[in-house]
Amino acid sequence: MGENVKHELLARIPSITELLKTSAATRWLAEQPQSLVADCLRQAVAEVRSSILSDRAGRCGPMHVSVDVVLARAAKLLQQRVEPRVRSAINATGIILHTGLGRAVFPAQVVDSILDELKGYCTLAIDRETGERIERDELVESLLVELTGAEAATVVNNNAAATLLVLAATSAGKEVIVSRGQLIEIGGSFRLPEVMAQSGARLVEVGATNRTHLKDYARAITPNTAAIMRVHPSNYRIVGFTSEPSSQDLAKLAHAHNLLFIDDLGAGALVPLELFGMPHEPTMGESIKDGADLVLSSGDKLMGAAQAGIIIGRKEVINVIRKHPLMRAVRVDKTCLMILERTLQLFRKPDQLARLHPTYSMLTTPAEVLQTRARRLLELIQPLTPKLLAKTENSVSYLGSGSLPTQAIPSVVVTVQIEGLSASELAKRLRLDDACVFARIEQDRVCLDMRTIADAQIDTVAQALRRAANGIDTPQPGCT
Repeated sequence: MGENVKHELLARIPSITELLKTSAATRWLAEQPQSLVADCLRQAVAEVRSSILSDRAGRCGPMHVSVDVVLARAAKLLQQRVEPRVRSAINATGIILHTGLGRAVFPAQVVDSILDELKGYCTLAIDRETGERIERDELVESLLVELTGAEAATVVNNNAAATLLVLAATSAGKEVIVSRGQLIEIGGSFRLPEVMAQSGARLVEVGATNRTHLKDYARAITPNTAAIMRVHPSNYRIVGFTSEPSSQDLAKLAHAHNLLFIDDLGAGALVPLELFGMPHEPTMGESIKDGADLVLSSGDKLMGAAQAGIIIGRKEVINVIRKHPLMRAVRVDKTCLMILERTLQLFRKPDQLARLHPTYSMLTTPAEVLQTRARRLLELIQPLTPKLLAKTENSVSYLGSGSLPTQAIPSVVVTVQIEGLSASELAKRLRLDDACVFARIEQDRVCLDMRTIADAQIDTVAQALRRAANGIDTPQPGCT
């Protein structure tokens, strides 16, 4: 494109003053501040100007610098600015506890039960009978004690905070013995040795990556040792030539030397996972029974509640933890406590979890139900366009979020390909659709996993695919 033509097109771009006088801008200004509307208009104008300046193929013409084109860009920008960044999504990835999508889906009855409390005041830290203030973690302590057999319990905002607080309160300035094979890295590149260093405790590594013996722990005990810590590898597995002492043996060794035995279970099973067809994971109650003084876990993994760090154990040690200055810095808010309390109540009846708790419902959905969902989706999408190729296949899902990392769960997927559209572009269109569908890509195909798609979402997913397929040739505002 010649420079003269570019200058002519640039001169045709409407001014911000002109754009603010349009009916579209008037509608926007009735709901949004002028500064925001004007900023979106300026950004839209800048995008049009950039398109013209970078146009070497002569694609741009007068129709690409019209008021309507600029307003269309501005409308899209304004929508992006005012829409909440956290919004509902459809999880078609097959990862049940998907960290990017909020991990556990809260049970419907839990969400419904807290609406009144969220809209008004609530008894977060006050005793109704006496009118006196109480510690907010008391709201869930009795339930955790009931479900695990521990003497006492408290709650913080995540399991990394639980580790930091426990070590700071019990072991600052002293040594804590941990097996080399358990020096984990958790999400976001946070590593256990770094968390321990922040707590003031000094890490003492023992054993080898794959094998650590009880005698390794015993040899490492000194007069400055405060605790033996076991970290359950909930987000990885070491297999083959491996060995580690049992929690009972570690507890006996610790107590023989007047040390604490701290057991970090990570995912935090409250009930035997064998009830749901999964391999055994140590439960919090089992760890207490084995002699652990403190047991730590997440609240948003196998409990399927809000993000939290659960600390249970001996009452005298829990009381020390509660009094530490860090406790206030890592305490949880009312929403977390309400969700956690009501979710924990479901675990009183493990045989009802598959019906009432979404995490366990998805874990146990029968293959025939998944096949029915897949057939229903195929029926809806196959007539959409001759360019669409879809079929069902057997596949696998995973629990996710560092829980049972090697345990594949049989599943069924619908694979989708659209002529003229790459798998990555189709996946992007599904994410950006109003339905906000997140899928996975395998062998250059978009895979929609039926284990994490609810029956009620099948029609919505089909409509999102229709819009993605029909939008292949839709021209976008502007000339690039």
